[in-house]
Amino acid sequence: MQIPVTGFVVESQDDDGRHSHKLYITSWDGRPVHVHAFAGVTSVNDGHSHQYSSWTAPAPTGVPHVHDYRTITSLNQGHTHVIQGTTGPAISLPGGGHYHLFQGFTTVNGSHPHSHAYSGRTGNEANSG
Repeated sequence: MQIPVTGFVVESQDDDGRHSHKLYITSWDGRPVHVHAFAGVTSVNDGHSHQYSSWTAPAPTGVPHVHDYRTITSLNQGHTHVIQGTTGPAISLPGGGHYHLFQGFTTVNGSHPHSHAYSGRTGNEANSG
């Protein structure tokens, strides 16, 4: 099966000399794609919590869908955690648009190895193009 995808690639040269590319998809099967902002504070474990914020991965507009997400928490007590997963399905908003619920546990890290729970809802959809 072939699905037409449009977008653009951005080339970068990191300070350490590594070469990388980022792919930005602007349409999927003829439908524009969108993203959602997400942010929150983790549970308190080992005497502290972490903040996080980022954008979900793009997904097609106007069809049932979910979004992948990944970010790094704030640096607290000398360490960070990775937050990643897949949102739940779209939940319609009364005035138009939609949001998604997300939840999970961070990676294990810290001088006393531990993880944190997190959960929340994304913001309304935003055009990623």
